[in-house]
Amino acid sequence: ALYKGTLLLRFDDTNPSKEKQEYEDAIIEDLKLVGIKPDKTSFTSDYLEVLYQYCIRMIKEGHAYADDTDQDTMRDERMKGIKSKNRDKSIEDNLAIFEEMKAGTEIGLKNAIRAKMSVDNPNKAMRDPVIYRCNLLPHHRTGESWKMYPTYDFACPIVDSLEGVTHALRTTEYTDRNPQYQWFL
Repeated sequence: ALYKGTLLLRFDDTNPSKEKQEYEDAIIEDLKLVGIKPDKTSFTSDYLEVLYQYCIRMIKEGHAYADDTDQDTMRDERMKGIKSKNRDKSIEDNLAIFEEMKAGTEIGLKNAIRAKMSVDNPNKAMRDPVIYRCNLLPHHRTGESWKMYPTYDFACPIVDSLEGVTHALRTTEYTDRNPQYQWFL
């Protein structure tokens, strides 16, 4: 009350494999137990269309690309600072693959969208992180509307900006990803 701030509780619900209404209810209940009552509650899933448009914009501006590299190879290349074979794919190809992802097609399922940040930054969080991936499981709030979802690292800075967040309370595991957050802003 002293600072006239607003406490926003946002559920970053962009992975249907890990989301359930009961988890959200439990978090709200746990916060109540420790005397925390948010002024507002929101859901990243309410912004899926906006985030989709931002990803299209990033691809069109040359800041993101589609990558079908398998997960182990991608992890290895990121650790060693090796550029993905897909990094210089055309904007048209990237947009076409993003639409395949949106439709959940076989081609779409083999791809992820990565931000074109850096190949060899000493901070490995800055090495072309994945920002969109497919997931065909139904979402507990949006059903089967979406076949792909933004990652937390992509969605969070954008939704924070849209919601007017000035101070985010995050655990220290995000420290290395703070420069990534700033890059997206």
